[in-house]
Amino acid sequence: MNDERNGQVLIRINNIVKNYVSGNETLHILKGINLEINEGITAAISGQSGSGKSTLLNIIGGLDRTDEGSVIIGNDEITSLSEKEISVYRSKKVGFIFQFHYLLKDFTALENIMLPAYIAGMKKKEAAERAKALLADVRMEDRKSHFPSQLSGGERQRVAVARSMVNDPALILADEPTGNLDPQNSEIVTALLYESAQKWNKTMIVVTHDKKVAARACMQLVLENGRLAEALA
Repeated sequence: MNDERNGQVLIRINNIVKNYVSGNETLHILKGINLEINEGITAAISGQSGSGKSTLLNIIGGLDRTDEGSVIIGNDEITSLSEKEISVYRSKKVGFIFQFHYLLKDFTALENIMLPAYIAGMKKKEAAERAKALLADVRMEDRKSHFPSQLSGGERQRVAVARSMVNDPALILADEPTGNLDPQNSEIVTALLYESAQKWNKTMIVVTHDKKVAARACMQLVLENGRLAEALA
């Protein structure tokens, strides 16, 4: 399964299997997933709760391990990396957006965006300038000095979108990024997320229950019974 509309292949997923053991029962979550996604492509994965969407995303992001198969991002087979190497991969090559924003309450919007870049070794001034540019992308320039408690739910998630891109990662992984938002804020965050990905030419995978969020993606996929397929029109 591959979309050839843009650039080189960035993501190669080869026959990955993931099981969980619960008591005497083995749950077969992923049953041989294969997928290729090119650079600059956005892909949306839908499916019922418990279908394994987040598990798949976590494996691609290096937050979980496969039982079988391989995941290759660029030139890195992340399924064979050590814990130290996978930590570097997560911090430098992947930007995460979750259903909850996970902003640090004692830091301003600008500081929350800057922090991952600063930790990764970027100079403070450079990190601040990049954070300001990303705040502008999500229409939050006038809220840069506000703390999370002073922001609405939609505004917090817009900051989280900007933060995901501060280290210029090759890949953005978004797990139900609008799941906690009302319809109006969901539309705003969705538009800004896809606009930012397009502006910075990011490859992005979005896990979502929202058909409107999925409809904006170049590739629309469905995970069902442990297998991945293209969504029917």
